[in-house]
Amino acid sequence: MSEPLTWQVAADVEGRPTERACAHLGEPREVAPSTTEGCEDCLRTGSTWVHLRECLVCGHVGCCDSSPNRHASAHARAEPGHDLARSFEPGEDWAWCYADDLLLVPAGSAGA
Repeated sequence: MSEPLTWQVAADVEGRPTERACAHLGEPREVAPSTTEGCEDCLRTGSTWVHLRECLVCGHVGCCDSSPNRHASAHARAEPGHDLARSFEPGEDWAWCYADDLLLVPAGSAGA
């Protein structure tokens, strides 16, 4: 079993390091997505989504905050310790901390 991907706070839009810290960087686990078909909650209710996010603690796949139901952030608020979610979109390699409102990138990446 490989180590979970580690994350760090991203630099600001001009590439400068940020002074803000994320208190939740120890939460990620190696997880499997709850589904690869779309937002698991929208699939259950017949709703639609815009983009998908995967919880880095349990693998719950939910829809983004641009989607009508915002299931990913609802999951983060409802489940203590599930503050981090990564983009579940092909070609995207970033995560979000809902508790600290911070963009995260893989540790050691050029965008940090």
